[in-house]
Amino acid sequence: MKNTKSIIQFVVLLGIGILLIWLSIRKITPEQKADIFTAFRTADYTWLIISLLVSFISHFLRAFRWNYLLEPLGHRTSLINSTCHVLIGYLANYGIPRMGEVTRCTLAAKYDKVPFEIALGTVITERIVDFFVFLIIFMFTLLVQFQELIGLANKFIFDPLKNKLSGIAQSPVKIIVLALVIVGAIAGFIFLRKKLSSLLKGKLGGIVKGLGNGIGSIRKMKKPVRFVLLSFLIWASYFYSLYFCLLSIKGTSHLGQDECLTLLLFGTFGVIFAPGGLGAYPLILGWILINTYNVGEASAFALPWLSWTSQFILIVTLGTISLVVLPIYNRNKNVVSQPVKG
Repeated sequence: MKNTKSIIQFVVLLGIGILLIWLSIRKITPEQKADIFTAFRTADYTWLIISLLVSFISHFLRAFRWNYLLEPLGHRTSLINSTCHVLIGYLANYGIPRMGEVTRCTLAAKYDKVPFEIALGTVITERIVDFFVFLIIFMFTLLVQFQELIGLANKFIFDPLKNKLSGIAQSPVKIIVLALVIVGAIAGFIFLRKKLSSLLKGKLGGIVKGLGNGIGSIRKMKKPVRFVLLSFLIWASYFYSLYFCLLSIKGTSHLGQDECLTLLLFGTFGVIFAPGGLGAYPLILGWILINTYNVGEASAFALPWLSWTSQFILIVTLGTISLVVLPIYNRNKNVVSQPVKG
């Protein structure tokens, strides 16, 4: 009976992994596939392999860093488990945006006995810390690539926003509608605040409390300096993974680390707004390479697709392996990490 249950669990997890792979691959057009294959044939695989190794280091460091948030709350994951959780979470993101966080926390609850809401709180804390590191990267990039960033900001942010606000200002109806929406939102909050208060005292309150404990774990951390250092190392790995990928394409190998900072900055937005960055990541990087750094169209198209596809293959491979490894590694319940006492 136990073996049958394990087989069913394995098949279900493997099926989920195959489904997530299909959800991503089905969106790639035949023309894009042909260009991707051409990029692979002409790329310098030495730099590409180095790029993938650095990328894997970033995933490993994220898994390693996670325990710095879990330990103050009386929990921890084994390093093998946490690495598998992170990799499967990245795989899930290719199918459904932001599903990776939920998947990682669900796996931690299943295999490491970490309450889901606490795990989710620590993951939210990670995202907050990553956001602040991203802001630091943004400020540094602004210093070294000021002219390039201002040009991009004017084209995609300030000019469209100015036109939008100008359109609203010239239309009394739009101003009235906007005012009604704001007043309605304030009135709705005042009307529902008592109901929200009662909800927070019930089951929802327990979930919120668990999230609060997870988010607050950073204040209880014993080694905050190491946590911060690991956070910067993760982003440094992202940077050098992309930089080494630039060196693998002849038409982009002349670009330096300053240019790579800009590509990393805007490429991150592409990953945020689309499942795994599919479509958005190559489009953004290709546009910047052509219009900002005067890279030829063939190389500008090949580089981001080569970068995205190699990362996709890495995550699909390691994520699928993780789906297989997790139930096997945790067959013996004694292997599963127990809550930290004291």
